[in-house]
Amino acid sequence: MKKVILSVVAIAALGLTSCKNETKKVDDTTTTEVSKDMAMTDLSFGVRGNCGMCKNTIEKAANSVEGVASANWDVDRKKIDVSFDDTKTDAMAIHKAIAASGYDTEKMAGSEEAYKDLPVCCQYDHEMMMNQSDEKKLEDHSTHNH
Repeated sequence: MKKVILSVVAIAALGLTSCKNETKKVDDTTTTEVSKDMAMTDLSFGVRGNCGMCKNTIEKAANSVEGVASANWDVDRKKIDVSFDDTKTDAMAIHKAIAASGYDTEKMAGSEEAYKDLPVCCQYDHEMMMNQSDEKKLEDHSTHNH
C-alpha cells in the first residue's frame, strides 16, 4: 500500500515539474515574438496596375521576397502597404521583385518582357498616377480634363 502512494506522489511531482517547464517555454516564445515585431518595418509606395488580377500578381511578387510578412495593394490608390523584417530585406528588394513581375513602382520601371506577358486587362497606362490619396485622386482627374 505504501509503494502505491509513493508512486502516485512521484507522478504528481513529475506533472508539476513539466507544467513549470511549459510555462518557461511560453515566456521564451513571447520574448522572441516581441523582438520579431520590433524588427518589422511598415512601408507604403506607389505601384501601377489596373485590376484584381494585378493585385494578385503585385502582392505575390512582394510576398516572394524573404522577410516580407504582408503586402496589400490598393487598386484605387495604386499603392501597396508592405510589412517586412528589415534584418532580412530592404525596400529596394521589394521594388525590384514587383518590377520584375512587370509593374512600375515609384522607384523602378517594370520589366518590359514581364509587362508584355501580362493579361491585356493588366497592361496599365505607364503615365498613370501612383500612391494616391482620395483627395489627390479627385484633383488629378480634374487637372487631366483641362
